[in-house]
Amino acid sequence: MRKITVAKGDGIGPEIMDATLEIIMAAGAEIEIEEIEVGEKVYLAGNTSGIAKESWDVIRRNKVFLKAPITTPQGGGYKSLNVTTRKFLGLYSNVRPCMSLHPFVKTKHPVMDLVIVRENEEDLYAGIEHQQTDEVVQCLKLISRPGCEKIVRYAFEYAKHYGRKKVTCFTKDNIMKQTDGLFHNVFDEIAKEYPEIENEHWIVDIGAAKLADTPEAFDVIVMPNLYGDVLSDVAAQITGSVGLAGSANIGEECAMFEAIHGSAPRRAGQNSANPSGLLQGAVMMLNHIGQTVVAEKIQNAWLKTLEDGIHTNDIFKEGTSKQKVGTKEFAKAVIANLGNKPTLLKEVSYANSSALNLPKYKRKPAAIKELVGVDVFVHWAGSNPDELAKIIHYLDKNNLKLSMITNRGIKVYPDGFKETFCTDHWRCRFKPTQRNQISKSEIIEILTNAVIHNIDIIKTENLYSFDEKQAFSLGQGQ
Repeated sequence: MRKITVAKGDGIGPEIMDATLEIIMAAGAEIEIEEIEVGEKVYLAGNTSGIAKESWDVIRRNKVFLKAPITTPQGGGYKSLNVTTRKFLGLYSNVRPCMSLHPFVKTKHPVMDLVIVRENEEDLYAGIEHQQTDEVVQCLKLISRPGCEKIVRYAFEYAKHYGRKKVTCFTKDNIMKQTDGLFHNVFDEIAKEYPEIENEHWIVDIGAAKLADTPEAFDVIVMPNLYGDVLSDVAAQITGSVGLAGSANIGEECAMFEAIHGSAPRRAGQNSANPSGLLQGAVMMLNHIGQTVVAEKIQNAWLKTLEDGIHTNDIFKEGTSKQKVGTKEFAKAVIANLGNKPTLLKEVSYANSSALNLPKYKRKPAAIKELVGVDVFVHWAGSNPDELAKIIHYLDKNNLKLSMITNRGIKVYPDGFKETFCTDHWRCRFKPTQRNQISKSEIIEILTNAVIHNIDIIKTENLYSFDEKQAFSLGQGQ
């Protein structure tokens, strides 16, 4: 008997969770449920994280968390519990299978069968945002080597474990050469360790177009957090319905399983929601904890129910569907099919579907790190970069002088174009003129001079080289 943590969530969450639990218990799942309260009620009670400390203790003790969708109140001050949970528990891998169920669920892509493996902890979802000037806010995109290595290795191990033939990487490293460039480089490094698995890389925009048009060209796709979030929903939708997709969030210690759709509060209490997404998450959970026979029985019964034309409102179609049912009735139909198998849809077998055991990340030797400049960000309401340059030159030191000014990443000094629109957020780059390296005391002198000359510095970014390789971006136009 395995104890798991369950949260019934908000909106349609309690209905689809009750249906899911009824199905998996009827199938013989050997689980003991410990329920916690998370989501809207907790938020509105004054807890801005949406979860109490005691609930964290329960999740960490049981290691396995089955969660229904929750509602995050709109507006400032509330953090997404989904993102928080993934980060706090180190759930670095979000796994989302997307398979078409043609002809029983309408789709333009009848042979689609792919898995999106999404990095789950970093990227723009680090949630580090600041307003810096009257006109500009920033969001930091953080990509780490451990994060890249863990998710890319997981994708290849998943492909190997489940007999997949190809792993594809999506990034935008033609533009974000440092962040997405690291992700792509790590993908290329790790791909060499799996010569039996085909590998390829796509720039994310054309890759997304290819995914939407020809999804059968892909098998396993691995990508950073934001792209994975967007494209896994796209992939789920083009299979026929986002409501049919579940996901697994896997870490080295804990795991969370859920539907990928939201809480749909307007449909709450109407017995009309499709529990399939959460049920798919529960099937992945059962595989994860080693109850593969039960998972296989449920999945085949679910496929048989869809084949029988017993459909909830979201996928019901005249001529294909035979009976429109509610949430409770759909659950009872799946239970009635336990032990049966589909005849047209592909029968599943989970004989080799236990949890993946990946090696822990090992930190590599430190590189030689050298400080070679500084970017000073200035809040200035003027519009002429040449005028700003005259002011900023007051900050020049003997060895450290202004070399460039950019506005929203575009070089506007020296030799900028008057057509370039400038806002009130300026990056002023100082580079050494007499030696390769600078000291942090020289940066402090620049900041001190800025105070003296009433220059509003809002942040600085040190410029480094690692093993004599430049580790910062050029200005656009340099």
